[in-house]
Amino acid sequence: MPKTLSIKKVSGGVTAPKGFLAAGIHAGVKPSQALDLALVMSERPGPIAGVFTKNQILAAPVILNQHQIKKKTGQAIVVNSGNANACTGTQGLADAKEIQKLTAQLLGIPKHTVFVGSTGVIGRTLPMTALRKGIPTIVKRLSPSGHIRAARAIMTTDTISKEFACQTKIGRHVITIGGMAKGSGMIHPNMATMLAYLTTDVAITPQALQRALTQAVDHSFNCISVDNDSSTNDTVLCLANGLANNTLITHGTQHWMAFQALLQHACEFLALKICRDGEGATKLVTIKVEGTKSHCDAKQIAETIATSMLVKTAIFGEDPNWGRIIAAIGRAGIPLNPKNISLKFNEVFVVQGGQRVSTQADKQAQKVMRQKELTLSVSMGKGPGSHRLWTTDLSYGYVKINASYTT
Repeated sequence: MPKTLSIKKVSGGVTAPKGFLAAGIHAGVKPSQALDLALVMSERPGPIAGVFTKNQILAAPVILNQHQIKKKTGQAIVVNSGNANACTGTQGLADAKEIQKLTAQLLGIPKHTVFVGSTGVIGRTLPMTALRKGIPTIVKRLSPSGHIRAARAIMTTDTISKEFACQTKIGRHVITIGGMAKGSGMIHPNMATMLAYLTTDVAITPQALQRALTQAVDHSFNCISVDNDSSTNDTVLCLANGLANNTLITHGTQHWMAFQALLQHACEFLALKICRDGEGATKLVTIKVEGTKSHCDAKQIAETIATSMLVKTAIFGEDPNWGRIIAAIGRAGIPLNPKNISLKFNEVFVVQGGQRVSTQADKQAQKVMRQKELTLSVSMGKGPGSHRLWTTDLSYGYVKINASYTT
């Protein structure tokens, strides 16, 4: 982050930037009366950037969005929850296109500027009769205050809605970024069962926006892991409209670096809200690995620790069984010298020089593990490589939620 950048948190979620409206309604996708349809719209079109799941099986909205984003212009995003519209074949793609077309017609904007999202159970076709009735209703309810209901409408197993907005001054102009996200389970680097939608009033080229978003996602949504799983629908979109009236930002400039830092700040905030709300999670753990030969080596070790079921259950049980962490490091597939390894919980070293520190250190580590949030730091030597990610524990609650997800 640029040293002189001052970031201010503001209210408003996706409607905090100038020129954005939102709404959320119950359209009938979910059998309950919970909100299940969200819409975000900009007063005018602008550049849009996107990052999508690495899963080889893609939901219909992802296929459609990946095609549409090549035109680099967006104005509206419509999202349903309760149904993923994945593994639904040609019918699923036709339904996504119909949602896009109907939304565009009612908003009076070009079809290619409407992006579609879905989240929920895989393998079921959308209830299009309900959506055909719901889309006209939600268009009528667009408002600056609609961000609250929109953020709730994209939730599935989330226990809380996830919103954030912040701003900074770039040159003589105030730039604002707003965002909303959903995610609780199937969360792992390279994105997961999560959706995130960001809005900004900055004037920026499409290429500069895409590079800023890709970098921001790599340091936020791709640095969280709840359960080592990822889905068919994961999407992050960022829509800009230029209403801040700043000088057009291009990639690599000082103004671009300031905007990228602001965007990454927003993404990190939302990513941590997802991690804290992980299915059944009771703890948030920051994992830091340093001293490896490369960043890739550090990332591999961090992810191996974060996804170890034995490590995650030990964290839930507040058991300072650091042997499980050492074992995970050893099976990460990275060449290492055990004598170079040190390990600490917050500031309590339990391993130095590859060996146990003391019984007293283990007892102090157990006190650290009683905290709701803690940091696990691993040093592998004196190499330049490092990586940081966030993970959660694995509790009885996670099993309960996922043992009966569709029923």
